[in-house]
Amino acid sequence: MPKVEELDKKIAWGVSISLAAAVVATAFIRLRDMPIFDEYILLAIVIAIFPAAVLDYVDYRWRRSVDEHLPDLFRTMVQCEKTGMTLPQAVEEVSKRRYGPLTAELKRMVVRMSWGDSFEKALQSFGERVSTSLTRRSVPLVIEASRSGGHIEKVFEPLGKFVQSTLTAEKERQTQTRPYVAITYVSFFVFLFTVIMLFKTFFVQMAGMPALQTALLSPDQARTLFFHMSVIQALFSGLVTGKMGEGTVSAGLKHSVILLAAGYLALKFLM
Repeated sequence: MPKVEELDKKIAWGVSISLAAAVVATAFIRLRDMPIFDEYILLAIVIAIFPAAVLDYVDYRWRRSVDEHLPDLFRTMVQCEKTGMTLPQAVEEVSKRRYGPLTAELKRMVVRMSWGDSFEKALQSFGERVSTSLTRRSVPLVIEASRSGGHIEKVFEPLGKFVQSTLTAEKERQTQTRPYVAITYVSFFVFLFTVIMLFKTFFVQMAGMPALQTALLSPDQARTLFFHMSVIQALFSGLVTGKMGEGTVSAGLKHSVILLAAGYLALKFLM
């Protein structure tokens, strides 16, 4: 998975929102009083959030891969230090090995040092490029250790253990929250089943009774209402799922897209 820059995310948001606005404007101008109007609004919502959802997922996988390779990187750095290598030499050595997306960043760091940058400056640039939560915590400690000199392995060994324990705690948190993520999906599908059965067994049948026609919603009105409810439910359920499962609201965009598509197909073909 490649790294997704913040500029790319902003461009994706700008382009997708512009396209969504164009779809909404077209719908208001040409389809305002037609049944397909609501479907165009749903399409605009999906267009607005789908690119951002994809980029957020790709970026999440990249960051996760970086953090998972950090303990191995620190262990190798300790081994290099014990053989008598300096930190710049150790970085050059580990850049020849495979550490997922970290390998390319380490090679960039070696190139910067070959151009005359100090180890500290190259490491700071490395931390700014990678910028995961664990690297932001680790880089300052490595810089301070390089300034103080002495046995660098005394810093790398506990640092590697800290990173590993943090990753373990994060995996345990995701395992514990996974049932709640599943509950969100199940509750949405239960909602869809309920409104479909309610529509078929109540509104459709009651529409044939003249005495109740003025007191109840028509089938078309009920269908529109349930469609709006499903869109709202899918959008916000997905955002809540992302917050519970991965700790950020933006991570819920992919869940929102999945639930929106599932809700649309269920109501379109079953109601």
